[in-house]
Amino acid sequence: ALAEDMCVLTVGPYRMHFTGYQPLSQEEEFCEDIPEIGKTVVALDYIQEELRPLKTEVRIIRDTGSEANLDEITVFHLPPQVYPSASIKVEHTFPEKGKFVGLVTVTGGAQDYVSRFPFSVGEGRPTPKMAIIAPVALVLALGVFLYMRSRRKNNSSVA
Repeated sequence: ALAEDMCVLTVGPYRMHFTGYQPLSQEEEFCEDIPEIGKTVVALDYIQEELRPLKTEVRIIRDTGSEANLDEITVFHLPPQVYPSASIKVEHTFPEKGKFVGLVTVTGGAQDYVSRFPFSVGEGRPTPKMAIIAPVALVLALGVFLYMRSRRKNNSSVA
């Protein structure tokens, strides 16, 4: 099941489980785009024990297409530190919609590893296509039915 888990973040040879939620919106958990602006809580849980003695840094930046001025585009930053509990809690309030990039950096092992994951904020939940197509098809079908019915009435009253 873990191999199919969409909520797994890969940082070099390591993996973390990513879970987010927005306490004020009462939405269910998410692990991709953040549906609404406002307070957001994200938990990163280590999957491998080897991560416990290593330092992890978490940064959220505005997606400008360049990471040249990190400090200038950073909206949230947790400096590198060791998380012996194997869990990192990120709390941030997104005041506006936009495109962002999460950066998770693991240091202290043989080399440094960085994971970059783009995401959007405030675009709402994706709507399944059938949720849009079915009502439109129903309205069209009803329109055609009423049109055909009115034509039959007009044709029968003419004859």
